[in-house]
Order: sequence, then C-alpha cells, then structure tokens
Amino acid sequence: MITLEKLRRIAEVEYCDIVAFTEIMQNKLRIYLIDKSFVDVGFSVKVPGRYSYHWERRHVDQTIYRHDNFPDPRWKAVSTFPKHFHKGSENQVEESHINDDPGTGIRQFMEFVQRLIRGLTSNCKP
Repeated sequence: MITLEKLRRIAEVEYCDIVAFTEIMQNKLRIYLIDKSFVDVGFSVKVPGRYSYHWERRHVDQTIYRHDNFPDPRWKAVSTFPKHFHKGSENQVEESHINDDPGTGIRQFMEFVQRLIRGLTSNCKP
C-alpha cells in the first residue's frame, strides 16, 4: 500500500515546477501550488478504497476540480458512478477515469493540474 508520504514525494519531485510545498494533515496530503491554490489528496479511513483528489481554486478563479468516488445519488447517471469528476464547480460533473491506484491517480491528477497552470510538461531535475 502506498503511503501519504510516498504520494508527497511524488508531488514534490515529479511536479516541482508547480508545487510550492506540501504537508500531511491527518488523513490527507495538502499540496500548495505556485499560483496560491492547493490540492488535497485524501483516502477514507472508514471505507477502504474511497478517495478524493481535490484542487481548490475558488479563491483564485472561483473553480474547483475533484475526482472522487463518493456514491452521491445525484451523480447516478454518470456512467463511471460512483467515480465522477467535478469540472470547475460542485454541480458540473462528468465521468472520471482516474486510476484507482493512488500512485497512478496522483500522477494523473497532478498532470491535469500542471497542464492548467503551466500549459506544458515538467522540466524538473531528478
């Protein structure tokens, strides 16, 4: 099983061009970004396999982006239910194809974040 510390390392090393710093808070990893927004990566302690990758930007441009698999009945019509993606707001939801493996999932999400912030690929040094 991958730990929050390993996910933290992935964010700091592989996405160093957009990550300002990180911290682990209870059961989630918070990734502070260079544009003053942040990403929260969380995994449920009570329900194994439940996750959320949330990019909080409301204080920057009024948007949020989140992949999660909370079985919210409002999103039953989404073909990947319970997985779904909040694209820009809480009520704009579409399919989510993020990988269930946390190591792969964080990379997919951070690549999405990186594209929106930078519009290019990472030039981090190993």
